Amino acid sequence: MHYAQRVTDTWQAEPRVMPGADIDPRARLGRGVSVWHLAQIREGAEVGAGCTIGRGAYIGPGTRLGQRCKVQNHALIYEPAWLGDGVFVGPAAVFTNDRYPRAVTPDGTLKTAADWEPVGVTVRDGASVGARAVCVAPVTVGRWAVVAAGAVVVADVPDFALVAGVPARFVRWVGRAGVPLTEAGGGRFRCPRTGASYLQSGRTLREETS
Repeated sequence: MHYAQRVTDTWQAEPRVMPGADIDPRARLGRGVSVWHLAQIREGAEVGAGCTIGRGAYIGPGTRLGQRCKVQNHALIYEPAWLGDGVFVGPAAVFTNDRYPRAVTPDGTLKTAADWEPVGVTVRDGASVGARAVCVAPVTVGRWAVVAAGAVVVADVPDFALVAGVPARFVRWVGRAGVPLTEAGGGRFRCPRTGASYLQSGRTLREETS
C-alpha cells in the first residue's frame, strides 16, 4: 500500500480521543485526528484532518490548525494562533497571546477579557517549532522554517530559515526536509537529502522550479 493511500484511509476514521482529554463540544475536529490523554481543546478551536495533539497539550479558543499538524506533549497554543498544514510544535513549546501581560489593571483590579486584546502567533505550512521554544505574539514563522529548541522568537522568521537562541537569530537556510542546505554558488543552495534547488534574493529564499 502506498503512503498516500494509507493517509487517505486514516482520514476516513472518526477522531480518536483518549480518556481524560477535555474537548469542548464547540470545537471542531477533522477526520483522523488523534487527541491524547489530558489534552485540552477549547471552544471554537478547529483541528484539521490527520492532526495529532499530544498528552497535556492546550489548544486555545478559536485557534486554527491546518491538516497533518503534530502538537507534542504539553505544548501551549494560546488563541488566536493560526497554524498552516503540516506544522510541527515540539514538547512544551509556548505560543503567547498578550503584548503587555498583567494580572491586574493599573488600579489593581483583576483584569478581564475586556481589559486586553489578544494577539496571535502564525505558523506557515511545513514549519517546525522545537521543544520548549517560545513564540512571542504577534510573530509569523514562515513556510518550512525551523525554530530551534529553546529559542525565543520575538521577530518574524523568513521562509526556510533556521533560527536559534535568545532572542532567536538567523543561523542558516534549510529545505523542506529540514536539513541544512549546501551552497551551490551564485546565490543558489541545494538540499543534500532531496536534491531540490533554492535561490536566495536578499534576505529571502525561494524554491527553484524545473
